[in-house]
Amino acid sequence: MSGRRSRSRQSSGISEDQINDLIIKLQQLLPELRNSRRSDKVSASRVLQETCSYIRNLHREVDDLSERLSELLANTDTAQAALIRSLLTQ
Repeated sequence: MSGRRSRSRQSSGISEDQINDLIIKLQQLLPELRNSRRSDKVSASRVLQETCSYIRNLHREVDDLSERLSELLANTDTAQAALIRSLLTQ
């Protein structure tokens, strides 16, 4: 590891072991990588790439669901729409 990277990690107060633990935790959260065996080493860069991709996909899903919900609310009568809105704000 370069001297600059070593110094920046020391100044941030996070050790290489802590970073490795965080990478492993991230890997366990990702459906694409979650089921890989412990013996299958996955690089930190792959975990970070998959994390970014997964977050982008989640954003797309949220946008799609928001759009579908807006359409649903626009096409229902006011009483039903009010009920749905009240359930969402709880």
